[in-house]
Amino acid sequence: MTETQRKVSLLVCLVTIVLAVLDMQIVSAATVPIVTDLDPRHGLATIPWLVSAFSLASAAMLPLYGRLCDALGAKQVFVGALGAFLAGSALCGAAPSLGWLIASRAVQGVGAGGLMSVTMVVIAQLKGPGEKKNKGAGTGGIVAGGGMAVGPWLGGFLADHASWRWAFYLNLPLGIAALAAAVVVLKLPRHTTRHAIDYPGAALAAAFSTTLLLVTEWGGKQYAWASPQILGLALASAAALGLFLHRQFTAAEPILPPALFRVPELRLGFAIQGLIGAAMTGAMYYVLVYLQVARGIASSSAGLFLIPMAAGIMAVGLVTGRLAERGWSERTFTISGACTGTVAFLLLATTGTHTSLWQLRAVLLLVGIALGQLLGQLIQLVQQAAPRHQLGVATTAARFFQTLGTALGAALFGTLINRLYDGPGDVGSLAALRGAAHAQGVTAYVSALDTVFLCGAGVMLLCLLLALRLPKGGPVRETEPARETVAV
Repeated sequence: MTETQRKVSLLVCLVTIVLAVLDMQIVSAATVPIVTDLDPRHGLATIPWLVSAFSLASAAMLPLYGRLCDALGAKQVFVGALGAFLAGSALCGAAPSLGWLIASRAVQGVGAGGLMSVTMVVIAQLKGPGEKKNKGAGTGGIVAGGGMAVGPWLGGFLADHASWRWAFYLNLPLGIAALAAAVVVLKLPRHTTRHAIDYPGAALAAAFSTTLLLVTEWGGKQYAWASPQILGLALASAAALGLFLHRQFTAAEPILPPALFRVPELRLGFAIQGLIGAAMTGAMYYVLVYLQVARGIASSSAGLFLIPMAAGIMAVGLVTGRLAERGWSERTFTISGACTGTVAFLLLATTGTHTSLWQLRAVLLLVGIALGQLLGQLIQLVQQAAPRHQLGVATTAARFFQTLGTALGAALFGTLINRLYDGPGDVGSLAALRGAAHAQGVTAYVSALDTVFLCGAGVMLLCLLLALRLPKGGPVRETEPARETVAV
């Protein structure tokens, strides 16, 4: 590829990351207008499926996408994932009913799982001749983090000032342009030596992740933690995990090779990615809840408070890119980001019912500075340490562990806040309280929320301890078998 083709291809990748991340976040802020429009009488009961269909389908496909990249080539898988995402977006925008919309969100999630993971594999292969480090990987992580922060605000804005359908239709012109550019410009190796794909292993991974996500999303909300539904899903998740692990140790070419975990950078990188997913849940979701519950700020306005976080992610990402060119290592950035994140969460834990909103914005900027050092650098660390013929599996595994960490963090933090809340009624009835009872409830809720942020600081401290164990010499790629490839 020429230098111009590389730049165009990188732009295509960044656009697709933005589309996938925005659609992951944007609907959460527009759920009420959607159900009011499509099913005003019974729609509220289906909101959990509307939100989770996308994430369930996305997480279930991640392990398979990585193996397909290594077996077939990243371009073919990337184009297929983008096509599925655009088809799902068109179906969502035209949905005449909630059932149609939920099914379309699942189709969209299948494609988005590839855009959030395969895109990083494509970016890794765009490194130009003579480049020691892949600049695009850090940029992709920065763009993803910025999209996560801006998504809720954009969803609230479209819900308030336009039709919710535009949240899906906006994907089409940008996505079609990116698809056409990828087909014409992108030229990556395609493997001519066919390798078996562990479809049973992929199915078991999908079953495990799906049941685990349902446990975390439904537990303590739709059903009690001790209910037959949650206990049954937990048992199914544990059984699927056991069968999956057995399959990985016995399959000829497993979907997630156990040998990857013998590489220190990969083993520690996957763990840190999972912990970051849990911490990001606390930083983003519960700050928005605090603003709406304790300060009475509308959802669309509350989303604006995440802009400082997005600014911190993107600004620091640009700085780390320059420092990386001067020899700074991924290990250094990971340690620094974990330290900054620990301090940021400790400051969030001091939030009160009358804390200055400008002080909160400043703390969120600090959270963004921490994430800006972590998101892209960890992906680069994983990609540099992975054997070249397992680049796709390693990259998507990092995203897979982050997804599981996000789900587990949301469940644990949600359970903790429900247990710690000692105000009138329960957390779910807080919005209906009035007068002195409401003030008492808000005080109790903020006190419980501070404990959640303290737990977030503990999570980031654990990230720091793991980062300190990363080898100082930098990752050394394992030797790998030669594979016959052709450019397509």
